[in-house]
Amino acid sequence: MRITFLLPMGIERPSGRRYLNIARGLVHTGHTVRILALHPDFANCVVRRSKQDGVEIWYVGQMHARKSGSLPGRFGPLALLWVLLRSTSGMIWGILCSPADVYHLGKPQPVNGLAALIGVMFLRRQRFYVDCDDDEVHSNRLNSGWQRAIFGFWQWLLPRLAVGVTVNTQFLAERMRRRRIDPVVYVPNGVNLAQFERPSARHLELLRQALGLEGRRVVAYVGTLALQNHPVDLLLDAFALVAQQLPDVVLLLIGGGEDLLLLRQRVCIQGLQDRVYFTGHIDHESVRSYLALAEVSVDPVYDNVAARARSPLKLFESMALGVPVVTGDVGDRAALLDYGRAGVLVSAGDAGALGGGLSKSLTDTNFYRSLVYASEQHVRCYNWSTLAAQWQNVYLNSVQ
Repeated sequence: MRITFLLPMGIERPSGRRYLNIARGLVHTGHTVRILALHPDFANCVVRRSKQDGVEIWYVGQMHARKSGSLPGRFGPLALLWVLLRSTSGMIWGILCSPADVYHLGKPQPVNGLAALIGVMFLRRQRFYVDCDDDEVHSNRLNSGWQRAIFGFWQWLLPRLAVGVTVNTQFLAERMRRRRIDPVVYVPNGVNLAQFERPSARHLELLRQALGLEGRRVVAYVGTLALQNHPVDLLLDAFALVAQQLPDVVLLLIGGGEDLLLLRQRVCIQGLQDRVYFTGHIDHESVRSYLALAEVSVDPVYDNVAARARSPLKLFESMALGVPVVTGDVGDRAALLDYGRAGVLVSAGDAGALGGGLSKSLTDTNFYRSLVYASEQHVRCYNWSTLAAQWQNVYLNSVQ
């Protein structure tokens, strides 16, 4: 089949990597796949068409926020409206240039949603598929009621119009079942095991020296520094407890985001400036090396809708490197970590429990070794090639 993905973000974003890896798997099984995506810095995007592992990637417009470097920028109301109009037009143009058997929306959002209604349903007279990998209302920074209403409307409408829906969590699958949407295919996130291998010991030694981490044990967080849906402040409170007990342990925050400066200030207030390291934004290709420095990684969460609807890529990538994960027992996380055998599950939103899980992992040698072994074994269930085969079921179980 000819398959076209419509993405409201770039392939370097976490959700974008989900679709790129699924697309790679679909190409491997004989399909032709093109991705129409929005770039985080479209004006400075030099290569707007490329091909990766057989997947065509077309950037057709600007994302709703400009993301370049460690601190993202936001558009004013009028500028944002102009960006959305141009990006929607660019995606409709991309649809008209991309005849396909299947059009699959990555995320039910306004830009790709409107483009699908006009370009796919009206102009091409075809129906489309939708993938839901988040709760769009609760996972995005939407500061006003009208913004939440708009995102909520598209999140509700597009799966109802779709010929089939894919989801990455059981929470979202159950939401679709309650709305009597069918077929729904569950495809969690995963990792490319062939590419996400542990770097050499020499490479890690040089990186450790460059960061000034010699003789230190590392706890790592990988992700966006945006407190609206990534409670890194909870992690800092938990780490403060660990720092009191284990003087050789440091926290490495890998990534940038809109709350980077606020978190730096918080670290200083807590007196942790010599124990917490910020890398700022780094390319995803480099994440593997930084994460491999860690003894354990952390996914701090509250028990809320955003956490229940999310299948964090960081869990799979950490397990692939043999770095056990400590996280809150919310949503699918228990199943993804083999119910506590391949990771540490604690009470969500509890800094004391999160700190306790970190301390146990760092002090109980036998427990730690069992986590490492189980992580490396369990993550084999989540190779992207396997998940891409699972993804195809939504096309086989539906009739256009």
